[in-house]
Formats: sequence, C-alpha cells, structure tokens
Amino acid sequence: MKRVRCPKCDNYITFDETKYEAGQSLVFKCDQCGREFGIRIGVSKLRNTQKDENPDEQENAEGCGSIVVIENVFHYKQVLPLRMGNNVIGRYQKGNPINTAFETVDPSVDLNHCTINVSRDKRGQLRYTLMDNNSNTGTFVGDVELQPRERRIIENGTLFTLGATSIILRTAETEE
Repeated sequence: MKRVRCPKCDNYITFDETKYEAGQSLVFKCDQCGREFGIRIGVSKLRNTQKDENPDEQENAEGCGSIVVIENVFHYKQVLPLRMGNNVIGRYQKGNPINTAFETVDPSVDLNHCTINVSRDKRGQLRYTLMDNNSNTGTFVGDVELQPRERRIIENGTLFTLGATSIILRTAETEE
C-alpha cells in the first residue's frame, strides 16, 4: 500500500500500487477538502532530465549518506538522504522551510531541531558534524546532551535522539 498526500490539506490517501502499471496516471479526490489532484506511477522523466542538466547538483544531492529515522512509539522507519552543507532536521509541517523534515507524531521533536553539516576534510573525506538548534528537548548522542553551540563530529552508525525519536547516521561509504 502507498500513501499520497493532498497538496492542499496534507490529508493522506492510501491506495494499492500493485493494481497499476508504471507510467499510469491516477486522479484522486481528497475526502477532507474535496481537491482533485493527479499523480503518475513510476519514475519521473522530469527528474532524470533535471539530473542531466545540473551535474553539479547531482554530486551535491547524492553520495553524502543518509539518516535513518525510527520513531520509537510505532517503530515507523524513514530514510532521508543528506546533502553537502547544512541539513536542518525536524518535524514535518506544511510550510516548514527546513530541508530534512520527517513525519512524526512525537511532540518532543521541534520543527527545527538540529543540523547535520556535511563537508569534506583536508583529505577529501566526508565529515559529519551534528549540532542542536536550541531545541526545547535537546539533542542527545548516546546518553549525553549536546550543549548550546556545541558541535560534535559523528561517524557511521552513530545513534542520536530527538525527543522519543532515534536517528542513525549512515555515511556515504556504507551506502555503496
């Protein structure tokens, strides 16, 4: 089963994707707000064109690792890719301008909770630096809370916690 989100009210609509073929267009009507919207099943041709036109963004968007978000209450797992530069992490809300938002019902996760900066060191190796964004509940690496303005270098497999939500860093080297 797949879920699509209404672009107007963020309501989820669930459907069985196995009943449709790749490339097929579907039209949905939201039960909440009545908005009709369409999607296309399969890989977008537009996305491949954008990658071909912007090879610099290709390197920026891929190969920087990812974070695995595990919401402890429901064991719901999400994998979010990281980019070069600042990856601002927080709870998804429509209109929230952060670039690494995840869906959660955990009220202890702020909209703008923490940041992972992906950069290269002097040897050209990727370096991951975690910092708290003055969140209400703090960012914990292991059992230690990051202090205000503290920057912590993290490595593959590092577990950090935002409220009741656990996140695991997967570096680019381990994804290949």
